[in-house]
Amino acid sequence: MKLFLLVMTMLGSLLFAQASVASDKVNINTATVKELQTVKGIGEKTAKAIVQYRKKHGKFSSIADLENVKGIGEKKLKKMKGSLKAGKSSSKAKKDSHKKHKTEKKKSKAKKDSHKKHKKDKKTKKKSSDKK
Repeated sequence: MKLFLLVMTMLGSLLFAQASVASDKVNINTATVKELQTVKGIGEKTAKAIVQYRKKHGKFSSIADLENVKGIGEKKLKKMKGSLKAGKSSSKAKKDSHKKHKTEKKKSKAKKDSHKKHKKDKKTKKKSSDKK
């Protein structure tokens, strides 16, 4: 009986410890620069980038969205993933944020394509003028 109580006490302690660890996660949608810096792998520069990105693009729908932040790649994200949470945001906010991000991506691609076309046109003009 004593052994059973001891085992139950230990299990209860483990469950309580895990619950408190889960609540210690930093919410990337509400955290300040200083709070983000408490996470291993996030320095001042990265913390500021996260907050700036959040202000510009809206709340993160998941931790994986951090890969869109300059300076955060797959490896860095893996290291800090366990210490972060994205919190809850409405599905409408998620859709709006996703739509905004897609639109910005398209604009960026169009700008790059336009730049490439301009460079190509310049080269073509130069070649034709060289032949004359």
